[in-house]
Amino acid sequence: MSLERALELAERGRGTTRPNPVVGAVVVRDGEVVGEGWHERAGGPHAEVNALQDAGERARGATLYVSLEPCSHHGRTPPCVDAVVAAGIRRVVAGTADPNPEVDGQGLERLRQAGILVELASGELGWRARVQNESYRTWIARKRPFVTYKAAVTLDGKMALPGSRWVSGELSRTLVHELRARSDAVAVGMGTVRADNPLLSARDVGATRQPRCLAFGRGPLPEGSELELVDAPLEAALRALADEGVQSLLLEGGPTLAASFFRAELVDKLLLFVAPALAGSGPGAFGALPAPVRLRRLTARPVGEDVLLSAYVHEP
Repeated sequence: MSLERALELAERGRGTTRPNPVVGAVVVRDGEVVGEGWHERAGGPHAEVNALQDAGERARGATLYVSLEPCSHHGRTPPCVDAVVAAGIRRVVAGTADPNPEVDGQGLERLRQAGILVELASGELGWRARVQNESYRTWIARKRPFVTYKAAVTLDGKMALPGSRWVSGELSRTLVHELRARSDAVAVGMGTVRADNPLLSARDVGATRQPRCLAFGRGPLPEGSELELVDAPLEAALRALADEGVQSLLLEGGPTLAASFFRAELVDKLLLFVAPALAGSGPGAFGALPAPVRLRRLTARPVGEDVLLSAYVHEP
């Protein structure tokens, strides 16, 4: 499907469009793809403009499939809706609306006012379009980073396995380094710092950039630690990080840090690596919560001998 192709094209801009979202676009006329494009870099042409330029005159009377609502405001580039109207596009199918207050439905409305048929995807494709930019969506709409809490546990929910340094397997640990490489910041609590003095860097996965490595709590940090100490109320700390361009935060701390973020309703996504072992005793992953937390869109997939459970607390 053409919208699926737009989602695929969007991923080509992953890592080069910040602070903008990743976006892909496809132009279809008479059942044939006549133009493709994606947002390649911040400050450069947006996906719609690139796809329309690729299509040329064949864009007139065609359908534009775009993974995110076209922008309607002047930023570093002109409004994409103007280019869509000028190209003579007949119909636009967007994967999801843009939560940016400067857009947020205004782009689609401008297209309707110009006489262009507009559709907004629903179901699985609409969800995929939202998830593709989940960090951007939270950062731009809630003025804080998208927070993912990651933990490795045994089948009985314990975070330590007696007699073993690791709870999860090697493939799971590699995936964690990939998650770090895709995150703007990684954080633990001071309890983890004092116990393990972790590096939190992304290693052996070809990372093109390293995340900021943070420790939440009261210092001092151990001598030689390269972590940044964050000693402020969580809401204020996350606002400050967002102001500094941090869109995604991966939490790797223990139950005390997890409980603090859950109590403040600041966890958006949960990643739980479940290992095929029983610990029998030891700390759990979440500490004491004031109330049950309802999870949404639970999925499970094998990672080596482990199972990765993924769920949302707040949908993007």
